[in-house]
Amino acid sequence: MSANDDQPYLHREIQYIRDAANRGQMVLGVCLGAQLIAKALGARVYPNAVKEIGWAPVSFTPAAASDPLLVGLSEPEMIFHWHGETFDLPPGAARLASSDACVNQAFRAGDRIYGLQFHLEVTPAMIAGWCRDDEACGDAREVTQPIDPHQHAARSAKLAELVFGRWCALLQDEACAAS
Repeated sequence: MSANDDQPYLHREIQYIRDAANRGQMVLGVCLGAQLIAKALGARVYPNAVKEIGWAPVSFTPAAASDPLLVGLSEPEMIFHWHGETFDLPPGAARLASSDACVNQAFRAGDRIYGLQFHLEVTPAMIAGWCRDDEACGDAREVTQPIDPHQHAARSAKLAELVFGRWCALLQDEACAAS
């Protein structure tokens, strides 16, 4: 699926993101969600030079060092990927992470909107399912070496808990400030 697909539900999602941004609401998008956020905020979404599928290192930028979600992450981390498209950064957004195959792996627009191209949310069961579901006709055929769903899963789960835990804390702080 692409953020550029001419589907009514994707058009609605892009408008929901724009509306949320205009209201100053917090938004977090993963993979297609990051691409939809980028598009909603005026950036171009297009095919990446290569499909990035499987475990690959993500490097964090200097901007990540002071970012509420990524602070403390300075060394490259092996994170799961499954995408064939990428995006330009929305105007004024800060790049937070990149990989050799895809320069825009994470960004923050303002202080309330985040896009993560990589997949911190996956479990080994999800990865195995994606590979099984895709093996006959899709992107998995292009992978040059088998994907081991467990290879970096323990560290990835810790990163997910850290990053998504921080996201939830930001939401809680936002809710407390609004009440």
